[in-house]
Formats: sequence, C-alpha cells, structure tokens
Amino acid sequence: MSDEQLPLPKPSHEVRQWAMFCHLSALLGIWIPFGTLIGPLILWQMKRELDPFIDAQGKEALNFQLTVAIASTISFFLMFVIIGFFLFGLIAIGALVLTIIAGVKANDGVPYRYPFTWRLIK
Repeated sequence: MSDEQLPLPKPSHEVRQWAMFCHLSALLGIWIPFGTLIGPLILWQMKRELDPFIDAQGKEALNFQLTVAIASTISFFLMFVIIGFFLFGLIAIGALVLTIIAGVKANDGVPYRYPFTWRLIK
C-alpha cells in the first residue's frame, strides 16, 4: 500500500446543490436586510447533518459572511474619514465575486475556502 491518498468520491448532485445554495443564499442580502447572514445560517442549520460536505461548505459560507459583515461595519465607520466609501465598495465587489466562485466550486463538488476569512465557527 502506498502513501498516496486516494481521491475522495464526488458528492452526490443533491449534496453539491445544497452546498452551492449555502454559498449563494448570501445574495439574499441584496433584498433582505441581514440576508447575507440569515440565508447561509438557515440553510446550514437545516442541511448540515445531511452530509459532511454541506456542513463544511455551510460553515465556510457563514464564516465568510461574518467576516464581510465585520469588515463592512468597520468601513462604515471609516466613511467619516472618506476612505470608508472606497473600502465598502471594494468589500461589496469582492464579496459578490467570491460568493459566486464558491457557489460554482461547491456545485462542482470541490471544497472551497474563502481567502481573508476569519473562521469563527469551527
């Protein structure tokens, strides 16, 4: 037996789809206040026991959205010294792009780890 690791089997279509929804549910924040946090939290809580892939991706999505919320709050207070406007725009664009990338990766069955994320939920 060699020391090489065998590739993990690809999660089922349903599991990949729920993991994708965990990431993309953050887009609810466009229409619903605090939807960026509520969407991933509810889906993760409902489906985390279905599969470890959903659990891991749900936690990752929630941790990223918590990090975005903290960074957005800081940039809001920095708006009083003008730089917060630029930072808020940068955070919003980055969060949108990374959320879509994560959703696509999860749908492909690839575990995604957001960069620059403070992982509060283990």
